[in-house]
Amino acid sequence: MKDSAHETEAERSIGIAAAPVLSSVVPNSGPAAGNNTVTLNGSGFSGITGVSFGSAAALGYTPVSATRITAVAPPGTGAVGVTVKTLGGTSNPVTYTYVAAPTLTALSPTQGPASGGTTVTLTGTGFTGVTGVSFGGTAATGFAVNSATSITAVAPAGLGAVPVTVTNVSGTSGPVYFFYVTAPTIAVVSPDQGPATGGTAVTLTGADLTGTTAVSFGGTPAASYTVDSPTRITAVAPPGTGSVALTVTTVGGTSNSAVYTYVAAPVLSAVSPAEGPADAGAAVTLTGARLTTTTAVRFGSTPAAFTVLSDTTVVAVAPAGAAGPVPVTVTTAGGTSAPRTYTRVPRPAI
Repeated sequence: MKDSAHETEAERSIGIAAAPVLSSVVPNSGPAAGNNTVTLNGSGFSGITGVSFGSAAALGYTPVSATRITAVAPPGTGAVGVTVKTLGGTSNPVTYTYVAAPTLTALSPTQGPASGGTTVTLTGTGFTGVTGVSFGGTAATGFAVNSATSITAVAPAGLGAVPVTVTNVSGTSGPVYFFYVTAPTIAVVSPDQGPATGGTAVTLTGADLTGTTAVSFGGTPAASYTVDSPTRITAVAPPGTGSVALTVTTVGGTSNSAVYTYVAAPVLSAVSPAEGPADAGAAVTLTGARLTTTTAVRFGSTPAAFTVLSDTTVVAVAPAGAAGPVPVTVTTAGGTSAPRTYTRVPRPAI
């Protein structure tokens, strides 16, 4: 005789399947808009009746095998538990994170050289999981996500103003502009020489001089400088010796080198003859050193006409003046010499 009670229990035990087990969701994050395909791995996936992302049903799913399902994520926000439902029950949840599209609000600095290489800090939101940073369509040389609100990126080479954007799985941020600055150039230096003691006001003419951050005379900063216009700077030379490279630095880089020469002060060792008439016209030979660049000869404060014969000799025409001793000096690009005495002798009375 058939035991209906025992048969029902056996049939029941055969018909009840175990609940599915979900081990991973790949990828485990995606756009807030959903509609991306996700692979679910696990076991016991036979007889699937549903896939859920949090409380929202998947937009669609396809059982691939008893251990794998592909599902289309619905829209959502934040972190949700993905579950699989079969006749045997509902699986354990595995976390899936909806990633919001990034927003970019600020760059620091906002400009750099056209050659690239500037380290730029990007500030905004939604930076977790960022997959790319672009400068005008060119990928950053490199970037690091510091936090959900901060990224450090290295600017590639570029020109002009370019939009910087950040991309993650949910999309691309709006742009914030970065400005590439051309390196400055120096065309003319005037004067191109001065005394070793410094202090000479030097005019630099060139291009792209706006935003100058440094003027250097052979590695020594200018005593001071003023950017007069995008094509002109006035700088005060520091002390130095010899010929040095004069450069200008801006955020765009460092200029070509122009030559500036420090000239030692002249030496006046003798005046011959040492005396002459009080009237103008006497030829006086000045002997010394470093006289080649002589720009002035003075008897007292009165300038005299002169001719440079060599680095050691200058012939001057003594100007008229009161009888008696008067200091004679020579001025060159290197400065003014120590004085030597010339004595004016009055004409004898008749």
